[in-house]
Amino acid sequence: MEATPRLVASDIDGTLLRDDRTLSAHTAAVLARLSARGTPVVLVTGRPIRWLKLVYDQLAEPLPAVCANGAVVYDPVNDEVLRADPLAPELLAEVARRLRAEVPGVSFAVEIVDSRQMRHEVHYPLRWDADEAAIRAVETPEELHSLPAVKLLARTEGQQDPDRFTELVAGALAGLAEATHSSHSGLVEISAAGVTKAAGLAWYCHRIGVAASQVLAFGDMPNDVPLLTWAGRGVAVANAHPAVLAIADEVTSANSADGVATYLEKVFGAD
Repeated sequence: MEATPRLVASDIDGTLLRDDRTLSAHTAAVLARLSARGTPVVLVTGRPIRWLKLVYDQLAEPLPAVCANGAVVYDPVNDEVLRADPLAPELLAEVARRLRAEVPGVSFAVEIVDSRQMRHEVHYPLRWDADEAAIRAVETPEELHSLPAVKLLARTEGQQDPDRFTELVAGALAGLAEATHSSHSGLVEISAAGVTKAAGLAWYCHRIGVAASQVLAFGDMPNDVPLLTWAGRGVAVANAHPAVLAIADEVTSANSADGVATYLEKVFGAD
């Protein structure tokens, strides 16, 4: 990438946000300046729509988002889903069947209604989202698979290494669905075949007339690899997963040190 980027895309957790899930005033100000000068900034995240408010509350204005690892493209100004690529119920059932056979003790949750709601098996271990009203347990596998889902989540208490667990899941689902991860807790995120952060952002960029070569993207985890390899320039934060550091065009400072904002000021200027 030689010219100034026409669009900036950034992952949220571990990249734009600090480890306590807060956005620094410095980073918020840099993003606001970019938007004011007419450079689109897009959040590209594994998060569901219902978790975006925690970020929007820290920004000068809400930014468009590619959510659920590319399965949902969201316009926050109009609270409108522009595009969704869910797993169909019959595909969900087949994915779950294969994984139950391959991974004893696996448990599932699904992101439904364009990721505004979540349903989970009773024994699925919830984390920091446990108290949300949009989340509830289901009694049967049939209920879990009854609606299209933009993401299927798989956990197992017996699998501690997230990279190895993701490889196991991806092998079982080869050709059927996409498997990736963005946490250190052994959570695997499953999307429909071909659905990635890169695919979701590519659709959005085509819509507004921006080429991949004109995109500057930031990320930190394996679910960001397609995004960073697709973009004209892919930048990893210093705290990134080894797989991301290996493919990035450049590395900026860590999320805890405003790495994204620092790099953007280098490219666009500090004023």
